Amino acid sequence: MKRPANRLEWLTLTEVCTEIKISRSTFYDWRAKGLAPECTKIPNGELRVSRDDLNAWWEAQKVAA
Repeated sequence: MKRPANRLEWLTLTEVCTEIKISRSTFYDWRAKGLAPECTKIPNGELRVSRDDLNAWWEAQKVAA
């Protein structure tokens, strides 16, 4: 099923860590240091990252090689 283009996609931390190839502990370390993508806490206490925020964060991490 294809999602509507205007619907925001929310990723779990597992999905984020898998996509950027880091461990969960690295993600929490980055988050504590203010280096991780913006997160939203949902009512059950879990964190989610919007696809848009992850993409923007990823673009900001690029450095000239």
